[in-house]
Amino acid sequence: MALVLGEAGIGKSSLVKAMPCVLPAEARILVGECDDLATRRPLGPFRDLVGSVGTELARALTQGGDRARVYDALRAELTAAPHPAVLVVEDVHWADEASLDVLRFLVHRVERLPAVLVLTYRDDELDRAHPLRHLLGQVSRAERVHRLPLSRLSVQAVHRLSAASRLDPAEVYAVTSGNPFFVAEVLAAGGTGGVPPTVVDAVLARLRGLDDRTRDVLEQLAVVPSAVERPLVDALLTDGVAELAAAERRGMLTVTPERAGFRHELIRRAIADSLPAARRIELNRAVLAALVAAPDSDPSRVVHHAAEAGDQEAIVRYGPDAARDAAEAGAHREAAAHLRLVLRQRDRFGSAELAELLERYAVESYTIADSAAAVSAERDAVALRRSLGDTRALGADLRWLSRIHWWAGDADEAQRAAREAIAVGEEAGDDRLLALALSNTSQLHMLSDRHTEAIDFGERAIALAHRTDDPAILAHALNNVGSARWRSGDPLGRAQVEESLKVALAAGEIDHACRSYANLIWSLLENLQYAEADRFLAPAMELADRAEHLGFLSYFHVELALRRFAAGAWDDAEQHAELGAHDFVPARCPALTVLARVRVRRGRSGAGELLDQAREIAVHTRELQRIGPVAAARAEAAWLRGDRPAVVDAAAEAFEQARGLAAVPYRAELGYWLTKAGHPIPPDGSDHPYALQSAGRWREAARAWLSAGCPYEHAAALAESPEPEDKLAALSALDALGARPLARLIRGELRRIGVRHIPRGPLAATRDNPAGLTERQLQVMRLLAQGLTNHEIAERLVLSVRTVDNHVSAVLDKLGARTRREVSARATEQGLLPGSAET
Repeated sequence: MALVLGEAGIGKSSLVKAMPCVLPAEARILVGECDDLATRRPLGPFRDLVGSVGTELARALTQGGDRARVYDALRAELTAAPHPAVLVVEDVHWADEASLDVLRFLVHRVERLPAVLVLTYRDDELDRAHPLRHLLGQVSRAERVHRLPLSRLSVQAVHRLSAASRLDPAEVYAVTSGNPFFVAEVLAAGGTGGVPPTVVDAVLARLRGLDDRTRDVLEQLAVVPSAVERPLVDALLTDGVAELAAAERRGMLTVTPERAGFRHELIRRAIADSLPAARRIELNRAVLAALVAAPDSDPSRVVHHAAEAGDQEAIVRYGPDAARDAAEAGAHREAAAHLRLVLRQRDRFGSAELAELLERYAVESYTIADSAAAVSAERDAVALRRSLGDTRALGADLRWLSRIHWWAGDADEAQRAAREAIAVGEEAGDDRLLALALSNTSQLHMLSDRHTEAIDFGERAIALAHRTDDPAILAHALNNVGSARWRSGDPLGRAQVEESLKVALAAGEIDHACRSYANLIWSLLENLQYAEADRFLAPAMELADRAEHLGFLSYFHVELALRRFAAGAWDDAEQHAELGAHDFVPARCPALTVLARVRVRRGRSGAGELLDQAREIAVHTRELQRIGPVAAARAEAAWLRGDRPAVVDAAAEAFEQARGLAAVPYRAELGYWLTKAGHPIPPDGSDHPYALQSAGRWREAARAWLSAGCPYEHAAALAESPEPEDKLAALSALDALGARPLARLIRGELRRIGVRHIPRGPLAATRDNPAGLTERQLQVMRLLAQGLTNHEIAERLVLSVRTVDNHVSAVLDKLGARTRREVSARATEQGLLPGSAET
């Protein structure tokens, strides 16, 4: 894979166009472009390949939204002779979600194909929430990937390019800042006295030399944010492609037998942006009329031009179909955008039709984790169903409203809608509707750790699901009952959750399958079964990613953050938590908690603010699974800063809630912090490592933490030993993790018991080390320098010996050390180790 990135006009497309000159003659080059449509074309860049690829791929791309068929056909196309094949997708920052899914599929497989995947994109347009971020994260983990960040031209380069003109090179550079496209356009405009200050002026200056008809043609094509296919060219222009000759000669357009397009996107934008509003509307109306008259026009393109032309009738007519096409292709962002446009014309629909559109918009918004829009739309749908007296539809909408309210973090409204959904289901006499309402209430009880109620409602739902032969409701209810049983201590509950996953996957119920994965993973994490959780995390994330279920994808990233946090891989934990720390409430609260706990354990500032935000969310949900971790994090932070009263204040209320709900993991951890603060608690009686520590059984707890794979907790338990050797071993592990606050406390304890030679902590320089070691490699390097064997390092950091072997090899290579004995000297030279010990 090759990533070609840089700002607009930096030369990404020029680099792609130069490829045929340097590639072998037998290489096949396939180029698709993403368009800057207000609502993207599903699979747009791949549909551009039609005419250049085989029949099977062409059919898969043009006949419906069967994503699996597209994947298989694309893989076969890239494997088929002649090869190697070079697949270029330009402007991926404008890619629709369906296209991103195809690229994710290729990213995982391209190393095994006789092909090169080239992606170009503008890196300066990617904010944290941009959908391309997830794809780039996957690409970054691949071994065979080349990044080609393109730089601006230097002053010297601009001087060379300006040599043949009469322009002042310094002035050209000042105007363009070295952007290659800007430079080229300014030079093409000519004339030192009239150098335009922006690229728009440069482009318009070049237009002045064209006749009126050619300028009209360019303006017409400029409102189409993609290459214009030949049939559309013929429909828009009186003399068809012949009218493009003058603009092509001036280098404004690229014309082929199949399509015509601007030589650079910025040329198109400059022309389009210069148009008066009335002229732009007129031109978009012409495109709209041509698209509507043509058979099989892409509805998303029709809607784009209808919106630009202000044609509300066309939006109302084509918008629902465009949204349906996008949803079927897995492009849920685009589906929601289409429906948002349509719903601005509410008064054009009857009540029943409007209710259906609102329901669709609510579900699409729920899927992309836009909770506020989902709640608003579903409330309006419920109100319409009430006015229509449609009992069955009202019951279904109330169930959705309950789910969406929970999604938005409003427990009270979720419960209120759930109760009414059951009442309506019973009144309607509809077993399926009632089963769904009962299962929804079971879910809310399960999430609130009211296990008996969850099981009762859930088993009634299971019986009705069997009676109505509804696999979706069966999967939903099995999940709730199994999770409630498992969380209440019944190990048979896990089998029910796994059964719910199997049923959901077999029925193609993505939402229910994602929820089964989420509950499986969460329960395994709560029970410290991290290796088991690893089995489910990868397929869960792949499913949510491919289905564009952004809410669950965020949640899975947070669950992975929790997993990496427990493993002491705090950099990884932060990266994954950041992906969930946005507006989506179910993921935001635990994400903020992870980010705060990493800061607490590293002694960094800002944890308090993050925990305040997380606590506000947690209290509103009324769920211990949110309240407990926040309370534990606040208690730990208070303990590390030596504020025992604050420990009690943080943990006491949540601890009592955990005791009342028999929630062992939260009860054990919160009880541990209360014990550390000197606050008496009843004996726990469980074998949770935190409960063992509360009972003074630190050695058993240390073994349990070591077995679970939790190096920080293992070190903290070991530090509770009265023996200096154990405390020193704990200190070594904490230094390797970069856990400065707890390490500082242990150093104080060692001084108090009379230990004279206490290793200093790692220097601050290790965070930005010149050797380029990762956080984990720094940990391994410090232990190597202490003379530990690979087996001892593996035990200390709770890693496999093979993993440590790989880290040791990387450390030797990066430090330029030939032997393990040289590591200490090289690390000291580079400021990665303290020079002496504290006495």
